[in-house]
Amino acid sequence: MNILHMAYAVKVADAGSLNKASDELLIAPPNLSRSIKELESDLGITLFERSPRGMSLTPRGEDFIHYAKKILCQIDDLEKVFKENLPKKQKFSISVPRASYIAEAFVRFSKRIGSDEIELYYKETNSYRAVKNILNAGYKLGIIRYAACYDKYFQEMLKEKNLVCDILAEFRYVLIMSRKSPLAAKAEIHFSDLHPLTEIAHADPFVPSLPLSAVMKEELPDDIKRHIFVFERASQFDLLADNPQTFMWVSPVPDKLLHRYELVQKKCPDNSRTYQDVLIYRKGYTLSELDRQFIAEVRASKRECL
Repeated sequence: MNILHMAYAVKVADAGSLNKASDELLIAPPNLSRSIKELESDLGITLFERSPRGMSLTPRGEDFIHYAKKILCQIDDLEKVFKENLPKKQKFSISVPRASYIAEAFVRFSKRIGSDEIELYYKETNSYRAVKNILNAGYKLGIIRYAACYDKYFQEMLKEKNLVCDILAEFRYVLIMSRKSPLAAKAEIHFSDLHPLTEIAHADPFVPSLPLSAVMKEELPDDIKRHIFVFERASQFDLLADNPQTFMWVSPVPDKLLHRYELVQKKCPDNSRTYQDVLIYRKGYTLSELDRQFIAEVRASKRECL
């Protein structure tokens, strides 16, 4: 595959027109069209749909352009490093569950960064996307969370995908709620106490080899009739702080967050399910110094919170 032809395809995709792209590239339209067709022939797919209105990407074309742009950016970075004798910029990337103790570790980790050029990527998402980010999106590390009863499914999946795993934490979920909650003063909270309230929950649990409906039923018991589903932590804390009729199951939360949002944290003796937070990365990948610093902060934050 010709890298130059790849760059041409990206330009055509961005311009949405062969003629516009040829003007920007200073290439005659027939020559540009021939290059695109040669690329499609090499790949064995159709990248563009041609019409009088211009050229639009096919679904396979969208996938190709997504990867092509990343490759071209990497080529640019490579040329800058070696042609301009620039120091290589340090990069750190990780996908994690929505966990306050991990977020606290990331804050501390960020404070340790010196004056060197550096880029940090911190993505909160579910376990499925954390794995996909390592396999397909260039992320180096991930932390996935799952109930211990699903350990077999995850171990098989990680082994199949050639990923290394290391347990960082094992815990039971606790309850958090507003200090004004009708349950805030109770010394002990049971499942039955939660029935009148509204549960806030993250909406995208994932377990390989199991239908989502089964996982949702396992993670979100049917006896709670009202749910608010969220995808990030900021809104969950606002809801919990301002609506005393809500509660949430979470991994233990740092004291400073509980104080900031005027929340209380409670254990529930009825809850016996154990969860694991597991570090994952590609087999053969050597952890960088930044990776090791972050992992150390996570372990320290875990000791304080869990």
